[in-house]
Amino acid sequence: MQFTQNKVNNYFFSQPHQSFFILAFVSALVLMLLFLFSYKGLVTLNIDPTSFHAYGFSYLLFTPAFFGFLFTTFPRFSSTPAIEKSVYLRVFTLLATGSLLFVLGALFHPFLLDLGLIILFVGHLFGFLILKNIYDLTEMDDKYDIYWLTVTMGFGLVGHLLFIVGTLFYMPLVSISMQISTYLYLFLLTYSVAQRMIPFFSHCVVEKNTKIIKQLLILLVLHILLETVFPDSSFVIDLAIAGLITKELVRWKLPFPNPNPMLWILHLSLFWVPLSFFLSALAKLTHLLTDISFLALGIHALLLGFVLTALIGFGTRVTLGHSGNTMQADKWTKVLFIGTQVLVLVRILTSFVFALGFNFMILFDISALVWLLLFISWAVRFFAVLIQGKNLTK
Repeated sequence: MQFTQNKVNNYFFSQPHQSFFILAFVSALVLMLLFLFSYKGLVTLNIDPTSFHAYGFSYLLFTPAFFGFLFTTFPRFSSTPAIEKSVYLRVFTLLATGSLLFVLGALFHPFLLDLGLIILFVGHLFGFLILKNIYDLTEMDDKYDIYWLTVTMGFGLVGHLLFIVGTLFYMPLVSISMQISTYLYLFLLTYSVAQRMIPFFSHCVVEKNTKIIKQLLILLVLHILLETVFPDSSFVIDLAIAGLITKELVRWKLPFPNPNPMLWILHLSLFWVPLSFFLSALAKLTHLLTDISFLALGIHALLLGFVLTALIGFGTRVTLGHSGNTMQADKWTKVLFIGTQVLVLVRILTSFVFALGFNFMILFDISALVWLLLFISWAVRFFAVLIQGKNLTK
C-alpha cells in the first residue's frame, strides 16, 4: 500500500502541469460554490463578493493553470533544461497554501484571508522569477515569444500587488488592479500563447506579426486609463481592438470549420476575442447613452469565451500529450468542449436579460451550474490521468 502511494506521488509531481492543473480546477469548483452561496446570502464572506470572484478566478484558478502550462512548455520555447521538481514544487506549495488560507479566511477570519493573499503573491513572485531566469539564461536569438510571456506574467504580478495594497490600505486600487489583471495579464498572456501555438497546431504557414502584441498593449493601457478616468469611455478602444484582432485572424487563414475538436476548440477561443471586445463596446456605449447596464458583459465574454476556452483546449492537449495518451478528443472530450461554449452563451444571455430588466437569476444559476458541471466533468475524465497517468484507451 505504501509502495503504491509513493508511486502515485512520484508520478503526480513528476511534471509541473499535473499538480498545478489539479490545484486550478479544484479552485474553480470551490470558488464558484462560495460565490454562488454568497450571492444567495447563504454565507457571509470577509471580503466583498465581487472582489472575491475577480481575485479568486484570476489568482487561484488561472495563475496556477498558467504556471502549470508555462513551467512545462517555457523551457522548450527557450531551448533550456526542464525546471527541476524541487523548484516548481516550491511555487506549487506556496500557491496551494495561499489558496487554502484565502478560502478559509474568506469564510472565517480576515487575518487568514490577508495571510493567504500575501502567500499567494509570494508564490506568484517566485514563479515569475523562475520564468525570468530562464529568459535571461537562454541563448536563443529569437526571444519574441518568451519575452512577451515573461512581460505579461509580470503585469499579473503588478495587478496582484495592487489588489493586496488596495485591500489592506486603499480600496480604489482594487478596481485598477482588476483592470490590469484582466487585460494586461489574463488576456494578453493567453493571447501571447495562442498567437504562437494555434497557427503552428493548425499548420498555417504565416509570417509572425511582431508588432501586434505591442499594439494591443498600447490600446489596452489606453483602455485602462480611460476606464479609470471616465468609466465606459473606452468603447472606442474596444472597437479598435476588435478590428485589429479580426484583421489578424483573417491573415492567419485558420482552417475553420475544422473536423478536429482539438483544433476547433482553440479556433473558437480566438474568434471570441474580437466578438467580446465588440460586445464590450456595445454595452459601454449603450450604458453611456441610456444608463442600461449589461452586468459586465464584455469582461465575461472575453474571460470565458477566450481565456477559459483556451485554458480547456490547451489544458486538455497538455494533459493528453504528456501522459502518453493519443492526442484525440473522444465523445466525452467533445462534450466538454461544447460545454465551454454553452457556458459562454448562457453567461452572455444573462447579461442581455439583465439589461432588458427581466429576472436574470435563473440564468445566473444555470451559468453557475454549467460551470460546476464543466469542471466536475473535466476532473472525472482527466484527474486520473494527471494523478496516476491513466491510459484512457483501456
